[in-house]
Amino acid sequence: MSHLIANNFRVTENALNVRQPENAKQNAAPQASFRNVLDVQFTKHANMRLSARNINLTGEQMQRVESGIVRAGEKGIRDSLVLVDNIALVVNVRSRTVITALQQENERVFSNIDGAVIV
Repeated sequence: MSHLIANNFRVTENALNVRQPENAKQNAAPQASFRNVLDVQFTKHANMRLSARNINLTGEQMQRVESGIVRAGEKGIRDSLVLVDNIALVVNVRSRTVITALQQENERVFSNIDGAVIV
């Protein structure tokens, strides 16, 4: 089962710090959203692609995405392809924002990137 958090970003049940939607359980103590913990944002387009393609990132995969963004930044990459298992994410490194997401086996050509990180 997955939960929707932070602009409809979906993570699986074993992800850390999952927050319920704003209208659920008003009296519960608030937890940090998973996106805020890792400091990775998703554009509306990326969220739509994740949902439409039924892509669910685990907490461990999100940590690897974060690591990939850090590594890309260390190499001076501005727009990176980050490959996590069979998931391809195009990321703007400076803003730490995922632009789009897809299953790697569905696409073999990626444009508007200046580097790639496999994590």
